[in-house]
Amino acid sequence: MLDSVLPTRAQTFLASFEAALSTKDVEAVVEHFSEECYWRDLVAFTWNIKTMEGRAQVRDMLTSCLENVAPRNWRVVDEKAPLERDGITEAWISFETALASGYGFIRLRDGKLWTLLTTMAELKGYEEASGFTRPLGAQHGVNEGGKTWKELRDDECERLGTTVQPYTVIIGGGQAGIALGARLRQLRVPTIVVETNERAGDSWRKRYKSLCLHDPVWYDHLPYIDFPSNWPVFSPKDKIADWLEMYTKVMELNYWSNSTAKQARYDETGEEWSVVVDRNGDEVTLRPKHLVFATGMSGKPNVPKFKGFDTFAGEQHHSSRHPGPDPYKGKKVVVIGSNNSAHDICAALYEAGVDVTMVQRSGTTVVRSDTLMSIVFRDLYSEQAVQAGVTAAKADLIAASTPYGLLAQVQKPLWDRIRAIDARFYEDLERAGFQLDFGPDETGLAMKYLRRGSGYYIDVGASQLVIDGRIRLVAGQVEEITPSGVVLDNGRELSADVIVYATGYGSMNGWVADLVSQEVADKVGKVWGFGSATQKDPGPWEGEQRNMWRPTQQDGLWFHGGNLQQSRFYSHYLALQLKARYEGILTPVYGLQPSYHRC
Repeated sequence: MLDSVLPTRAQTFLASFEAALSTKDVEAVVEHFSEECYWRDLVAFTWNIKTMEGRAQVRDMLTSCLENVAPRNWRVVDEKAPLERDGITEAWISFETALASGYGFIRLRDGKLWTLLTTMAELKGYEEASGFTRPLGAQHGVNEGGKTWKELRDDECERLGTTVQPYTVIIGGGQAGIALGARLRQLRVPTIVVETNERAGDSWRKRYKSLCLHDPVWYDHLPYIDFPSNWPVFSPKDKIADWLEMYTKVMELNYWSNSTAKQARYDETGEEWSVVVDRNGDEVTLRPKHLVFATGMSGKPNVPKFKGFDTFAGEQHHSSRHPGPDPYKGKKVVVIGSNNSAHDICAALYEAGVDVTMVQRSGTTVVRSDTLMSIVFRDLYSEQAVQAGVTAAKADLIAASTPYGLLAQVQKPLWDRIRAIDARFYEDLERAGFQLDFGPDETGLAMKYLRRGSGYYIDVGASQLVIDGRIRLVAGQVEEITPSGVVLDNGRELSADVIVYATGYGSMNGWVADLVSQEVADKVGKVWGFGSATQKDPGPWEGEQRNMWRPTQQDGLWFHGGNLQQSRFYSHYLALQLKARYEGILTPVYGLQPSYHRC
């Protein structure tokens, strides 16, 4: 009985909602929302990535946007899909606007909208060429003087950036730049990806040899091409590197490797950038309309300049440049830091017989990989989820449908379960002197990642080495670097032949300061975090990732990055924003975020 009632209930609600929208009666629309409500919009209504919280914000957005958006044709997508859990009715929906088709997700509580997700799926008239509209490829018939696919492709590569200017330049050719480049390629937006390394994938290939992804394969697909079904659950870094290199070729990206962006300036009058690139030793100036920094969450190493830094007699380097354990056999290595990279590096050094000490300067969230997979990932990103019909695309939308304002209360029970399941493990870690930290509100790894991008370790074995004392653990702040080692604020001195700084990375906005100007970097402000007023994520509350995947205070300047899932999912919405501008479609941005924090 419930199976037939829920779709009817959801569709009846949508019919009433659409009737209010069609008459442009803002107050009638607002009445469809609960007093506590969240409307998360990915481009469809706001030409922005924006969450409206509460009726007042919904009212303000509709007053500004409803006339131009002209939403209609609201439907429950899958009549078997609506569910009711704890008094909440959930349903997948589709809709249209004047310019686009859309897809979304609703949660109804007491007959009113508690959460609403609206996303732009495709721009009408500018859909990707796929399925029945895919390119033919071959030119059948007689084509005198015609060119082959390879000849046409070679011509394009030769012209773009010389006689033809790209509309978009992406600085950074790691997973984020590659994913966005692929999206823009399918939308037929002329784009060049600029990458310093010699080959696509080198940003992974050149890392320490034991590096593997800690996220599972189902979470990490790139757009359009999923990993094969026999791909490892946790991808070794060289395997990921080869996949990225293959992907850039088969997706026909205009990928400039061995190329370094040296300077970028924006011409307010001409509304275009001038980007100076050293390409294989030759200086080239590109003039795109849009510039995307896809330099990554792990793009700009943070190397603290401790007192005495320049006096150290041995070798010191950031974890991003760590070659692996082989050169350090018979030496003493001190690793400063206690997050993912620090643990991975310490474990590999220990396994190679190296004397290694980890310096923990602050609390770290630790979770065993198996527990994380079973509690956090299983329902959305796992083989069980795939068998249940939850594709990566569907999982991404389910995850996106929970607004940032509700994430903490969703995550807290999960982490309570994790801590209960692995209580003995955590007791052993603390007994070894490890400083555990599950966040200021005890919401764990995901919230730390979204707030600050650091502060955690997914345990794949190193924690037991810490518990057993095989990786020596020392707590304290670094007071000074001496010629022979590290002095802590408690007076303890650690002798070292090698110091590895596993001290994280700076904001992507640091690249803007370097390549554009400090003035523009400050104008844009901090990148990442959403204003939770927690460590490294200062308020005020903003409700979306700062400056990520959406318009910034600087015209024509965008940021794209994050993990593989974020690179896949949000590249779609950033690409649609750029495509609309390329085609001359008006894109009035609602709720352009102010800048509260300088670079």
